[in-house]
Amino acid sequence: MQQRTMSIRLPSIAVAVCVTLAADVGVRGGENWTSYRGPTDHGHADTTRMPLNWSEQENVVWKTKVPGKAWSSPVIWGDRIYLTNAPDHGSNLSVIFVDKNTGEVVYDERLHRVDLPQYCHPFNSYASPSPVVEEGRVYVSFGSPYNACLDSNTGEVIWERTDFVCNHFRGAGSSPLIYEDLLILHFDGSDFQFVVALDKQTGKTVWKTARTVDFQDLDADTGTPRADGDLRKAFSTPVIADVGGQPMLISLGSMALYAYDPETGEELWRADAIGSHSGACRPVPGHGLIFAPMGAGAFLWAMRPDGSGNVTDSHVEWTYRGAVPRRASLLLVDDLLFMVHDGGVAACVDATTGEENWKHRLGSNFSASPIFANGMIFFFDQDGKSTVIEAARKYKILAENKLDDGCMASPAVSNNALYVRTRSHLYRIQSDGAK
Repeated sequence: MQQRTMSIRLPSIAVAVCVTLAADVGVRGGENWTSYRGPTDHGHADTTRMPLNWSEQENVVWKTKVPGKAWSSPVIWGDRIYLTNAPDHGSNLSVIFVDKNTGEVVYDERLHRVDLPQYCHPFNSYASPSPVVEEGRVYVSFGSPYNACLDSNTGEVIWERTDFVCNHFRGAGSSPLIYEDLLILHFDGSDFQFVVALDKQTGKTVWKTARTVDFQDLDADTGTPRADGDLRKAFSTPVIADVGGQPMLISLGSMALYAYDPETGEELWRADAIGSHSGACRPVPGHGLIFAPMGAGAFLWAMRPDGSGNVTDSHVEWTYRGAVPRRASLLLVDDLLFMVHDGGVAACVDATTGEENWKHRLGSNFSASPIFANGMIFFFDQDGKSTVIEAARKYKILAENKLDDGCMASPAVSNNALYVRTRSHLYRIQSDGAK
């Protein structure tokens, strides 16, 4: 095992419409992991030789220390891994490039200095949104303070935006989304809530759409709206669904699930989920439905996407209230939904009916989203324990592993290797002989 440090710097069941995940990515044999949920934005890895067992002494190819406090996930293109980073005080926002083969840090530069950082809850970080990457470019977001497009080879800033106004209140969490020539961003703060699409070549605004409902936080004594509050907050990343051959932007805001036309930003429909603020999970399309854990309300909706206007009372196909996550995103594998609640209880639910197949406690608390590979589900908790199970209707544990530190970030996969960012290090984990 090689120990590296950061030292080198260089310049449908009930609807007659098909709903699938839509992604336009350059996947070369499972080499590229382009967003925090992978090349198709759904957490599936294209490999048949994932490592099953690991520890600090077993199957670790390299381990690179990453100082700072940042919960963003690694993304991969070719032989490069891309990370965002920040100190716990949030003044310096930076980007790191790591050589995938050696673990060597080949670029580590500050992108932006924030003189007066917004408040960030201690559980969150100032670099929680994950980058997205494509051929030649990596896009980074730190919420309203800084958004940029960089040359993925040199780190040169191609364009940047520092003009968005949004009080993230607890810190930013939503990652950017690439859709054709657009870069789509969420801003769900205590003051403003909107979705914006930028021209990914220039960074100029193509469209900007305000959320249609302002869920105000009311003062407990006077009953009057307060200027800030968790009831307006959300941390989720949007996703593109193919609905009957047409792209639809599925977007979870505070206490509402929205659908937009990704080309224009026009709102197509909305479903209100009162009491379910601060949602962070990414919605998942499939089986003619949109599956969305709605946030603090601790319930999951299976929503038919063929409506218009307010579809709260007409288009919820089923609701599940078991081990519903508020942070870790879902996995849809065939007709099964796998999930893990923040408190460590995992569940498997039938995607077509909402019926629970099993529920089982895995470990401590969870923030990282699970991944699927070669018939297995990989879970990573905040204490460093990972649990590998069969992707099946019956619970079967295959392995339990332990690293020195826990995971807030979701893992990445490239070829047959697993890349895990803990609170303090980035690991390449790979079985002996797997290439």
